[in-house]
Amino acid sequence: MKKTAIVSCYFQHNYGSMLQAYATQMVLDKLGYENETIDISGFNSEIKKAKLLYFAKASLTSDILISKKGMVKNILIKKFSKNLYARQSKVRAAKFNTFCKKQFRLSDKYGSKAELGEKCEEKYSAVLVGSDQLWLPGNIAADYYTLNFVPETVNSIAYATSFGQSSLPRDSVQKASVFLKKIKHIGVREESGQKLVKALSGRNIPVVCDPTLLFTGEEWMSIQQQEPLVKGKYIFCYFLGNNPPHREFAKRLKEATGCKIVALVHLDEFIKSDEEYADETPYDIDPADFLNLIHNARYVCTDSFHCSIFSILYKRQFFVFRRYTRNTKHSTNSRLDTLFNMAGITDRLLMGDEDIDSYLNADIDFDAVLKKIAMIRETSYNYLKAALYNEVSTDL
Repeated sequence: MKKTAIVSCYFQHNYGSMLQAYATQMVLDKLGYENETIDISGFNSEIKKAKLLYFAKASLTSDILISKKGMVKNILIKKFSKNLYARQSKVRAAKFNTFCKKQFRLSDKYGSKAELGEKCEEKYSAVLVGSDQLWLPGNIAADYYTLNFVPETVNSIAYATSFGQSSLPRDSVQKASVFLKKIKHIGVREESGQKLVKALSGRNIPVVCDPTLLFTGEEWMSIQQQEPLVKGKYIFCYFLGNNPPHREFAKRLKEATGCKIVALVHLDEFIKSDEEYADETPYDIDPADFLNLIHNARYVCTDSFHCSIFSILYKRQFFVFRRYTRNTKHSTNSRLDTLFNMAGITDRLLMGDEDIDSYLNADIDFDAVLKKIAMIRETSYNYLKAALYNEVSTDL
């Protein structure tokens, strides 16, 4: 029997990325579709070369180069430095790798995208791409997450796939216009992505929820240990951006509540202000442990989309900060905007200079929030079931 193939960034050492890829596998299991995630290792170098070529050309418009500078520096430090940060980063990487090997069912290795395309019809009834920011300009240039390798005879599906930003550079527009017209079923994660698809392809497609939201907090408990990893009352901090005011807010929250700060630090890059504000900074944390830290926290402070999702599912009192200013060209704030609009809690999106007491005295109505999430969860399930069944169009 042919399987459903999943095209995702399961290998990324990012808690949200790995958990959404795992959720995609889980939901296909739940719906009864035999599936496997495409093992990218045999042709990852091909994808990386295409992305490097894109960034080399795009660096002539230096804003893209600047946006990647911290990440490049981080990679070099991890690879060549022998300092404490490099050693600790290797501990974290090992935890990611172990989780990945344990939880994902990977396909056989393919030597190239071309080989994958040639064997697609023989092995797969459908190929599903998603979720996460897989349609960023660099990924469009690399031409893997676009599903252009999938033959016309094989069902192609995008589930909660994201452009990561509200507009595309000129050199990505034509390529996006082509692949968006070819994919049979498209559901995107953000309202901004819905508008982009309409502008580039003329298609009216649905907004669906991130795959992590297809499961309740109780269902997510199944992959984490029951005992808290950290004893006592604590504020869990998970900041990807380099914004000192967000750390300062956490310190003010500590003073107001008496809770210690437990933080995962130096995530996308080495950040000096990460060194100074937390009481505990564990590194031996895999994605399941990440869920445990959120679930057992008294408060959560984050600028992360997926940390926000799990804070909601676990009914934690949370404070979410915009990682980018509103006019930043490569801002990925749109996913937070869509999530918080959907949940009716836009007042919980902060900048960092807010008065803490006013938020401590205003509890979140989680019953109302989770009721709204249950509605989008149902419509998202219906979209996915219809896309997999592939009898009718899922366009609106």
